[in-house]
Amino acid sequence: MFKKMEKNNLNKIAIRLSKPPKGILAADESTNTITKRFDDINVPSNYENRRKYRELLFKTENLNSFISGVILYDETIRQSTSEGIPFGEYLNQQGIYPGIKVDTGAIQMTKESKEKITEGLDGLGKRLIEYKKMGAVFTKWRAIIDIEEDGAVPSDIAIDLNCSNLARYAKIVQENGMVPIVEPEVLMDGSHSIQKCFDVTSEVQKILFEKLIKNNVSLDGILLKPNMVISGKKAVSQASVSEVAEMTLKCLKKSVPNEVPGIVFLSGGQSNELATSHLNEMNKLDTSLPWNLSFSYGRALQQPCLASWKGEDKNILDSQNALFKRSKLNSSATVGKYSEDHENLKL
Repeated sequence: MFKKMEKNNLNKIAIRLSKPPKGILAADESTNTITKRFDDINVPSNYENRRKYRELLFKTENLNSFISGVILYDETIRQSTSEGIPFGEYLNQQGIYPGIKVDTGAIQMTKESKEKITEGLDGLGKRLIEYKKMGAVFTKWRAIIDIEEDGAVPSDIAIDLNCSNLARYAKIVQENGMVPIVEPEVLMDGSHSIQKCFDVTSEVQKILFEKLIKNNVSLDGILLKPNMVISGKKAVSQASVSEVAEMTLKCLKKSVPNEVPGIVFLSGGQSNELATSHLNEMNKLDTSLPWNLSFSYGRALQQPCLASWKGEDKNILDSQNALFKRSKLNSSATVGKYSEDHENLKL
């Protein structure tokens, strides 16, 4: 068990990371993922271009007004600004907590299975010691849960194994004095209904918290990064913003213990505007929730920024302005004050 002082410190960090009007910028795309994003804008994905892009993000003026923490990738935390300041140190100087993705990706459970299990527990303790020296104070681990309409997916074993690994990861991270973000993502791919998403998400979160408690993880020193309860992308009937907000809150109230300091949603492939609207509606619907309700967005924050940049130095300011705007809009959503009209305003 933790010493009381260490436990209190983790709780303070978790609260600060998730407390409105701020949220988390996920800049932890793997090299493969960032390459796909760069391909879309015809920019070569080499080491220097990736460094320049991440520097552009982190140097956005007054980003710390809306962003409490940034999740980094292994390559990124080892990189520095053009002045030679390591990114972890630079973010700390700006009053933004550096975090680090520590899972090593998901693989098929078996050759026959479509379902995946996330790896990365081997050697995790040693990696955390190194990341901590680089300034990281929190971590992230993503598990992937798919839904298929036939009911066979997700399987009980896939849910159990992924939740077990999330719990073990969280325990190791806390033992190393860092805050773990646990991310059990129920994917929005497919044609399933919002009710099906609710049922699966509720079950996954229920089992996850059972595993966390069994592993003696201190719940007041973690953050939950869940999917919203939403219709599958290919579903004929798409749930409204209010229905998504209502169903997501219902799921969280059913599954998430009050001790958890904050819930920072992933965007999961939603459009930028929709991810903001859903978060806003939840914070409008209920102002008496036991946890902070904020965001940990990747694409939903970065997409306009990346599209503006196009790999050219002359576009850096426009690109940073695009990130600033989306960060500000999502900041407004954490306190239920976002409006679609704000999308057309110049900031």
